[in-house]
Amino acid sequence: MFLSAQGLAETPTGPLDLEQLIHDLGFVQLDTIQVVARAHHHILWSRNQHYREPMLDRHMVEHRRVFEHFTHDASLIPMDFYPMWQRQFRRLEASLRRRGWHVDDAGESSHETVRRRIEIDGPLSTRDFNAEDRGNRDMWSLPSHKRALEYLWYAGELSTSHRVNFTKYYDLTERVIPGDVLDRAMPEQDQVHWLCTAALDRLSFGAEGDIQRFWDAVDSAEARSWANENRKNLVSVEVEGADRVWRKALAPADIEGRLKEAPSPTSRLRIINPFDPVIRDRTRLERLFGFDYRVEMFVPAKQRRWGYYVYPLLEGDRFVGRIEVKANRKAGTLTVLNLWPEAKVAWTPSREARLQSELGRLARFVGVDWPGTAVSTTSDG
Repeated sequence: MFLSAQGLAETPTGPLDLEQLIHDLGFVQLDTIQVVARAHHHILWSRNQHYREPMLDRHMVEHRRVFEHFTHDASLIPMDFYPMWQRQFRRLEASLRRRGWHVDDAGESSHETVRRRIEIDGPLSTRDFNAEDRGNRDMWSLPSHKRALEYLWYAGELSTSHRVNFTKYYDLTERVIPGDVLDRAMPEQDQVHWLCTAALDRLSFGAEGDIQRFWDAVDSAEARSWANENRKNLVSVEVEGADRVWRKALAPADIEGRLKEAPSPTSRLRIINPFDPVIRDRTRLERLFGFDYRVEMFVPAKQRRWGYYVYPLLEGDRFVGRIEVKANRKAGTLTVLNLWPEAKVAWTPSREARLQSELGRLARFVGVDWPGTAVSTTSDG
């Protein structure tokens, strides 16, 4: 049922409705790393393999059907959700003010200078500003113009106009967000209610912590308060985890219907992106599926257990392993570096065949060749 709500239970074929797909997910996390395909493209392709990379740019820039902002990381969010995101702008601005981002290193505000420059010149990236700061600056700190741009972006005064080779261009929010959306106001308490309700709808079931972590736009106390205030509209359930432990959770009022209508998961083996929303909440992932997964891009090479960019393998409703695969777009090749089946998972010829098929589909998605060579397995350590 959870996989179905997240678009991974059914075979990823059929007509593509990109707007509905992103709406159902709630957000699509952005990431700059491109080992095979960037995370946002891979996430969408995993749910409908008619998706192609240029579609998302048109959806954002030409049609303005999504906006970019911060959930637990930079993400694309349906434009219809913008009125419910106003408190997130205020929350993040307050956090940055506590860290002193509202002034530069000299104690002065460069925000108005940055805003005026964009107002006159149009969308600009950090590269369009002079990177030299007055005085000495710690090597790890941001230049004042970058800090001003990000502060205004987090606060909602600037918005992402577009990206070029993943470089973000900032513009005045009123020139990016459609006027009818900007004019829609919602009381803050109603925003909290919407955020928690929408999170549970996409989770199908979950504890208050699961609900809070979905958007990371409410805090733990707000999630608990929402749950207490809405008990009459929620169903208390118990969920058996992969460890056979039963845990209490909450579910929407229509949980019985959801259970009856939940489709049997496809038997297709899927290569899941490390930033896919189904695996983003590592605590929930391990609790439900018994799959211990961490990203190791920022872990020193000698300290990694698996590898730099390792993809979980989902078969039906079970995570059966993980794979390290890399695309060389210039050479036009896809290469498997490592494959680790999960403990007690037999790597049978039929499972190998399903992996080969998925590797071939992934290669076609990014425009490279997969030779179809046998993949050797590695001990899971």
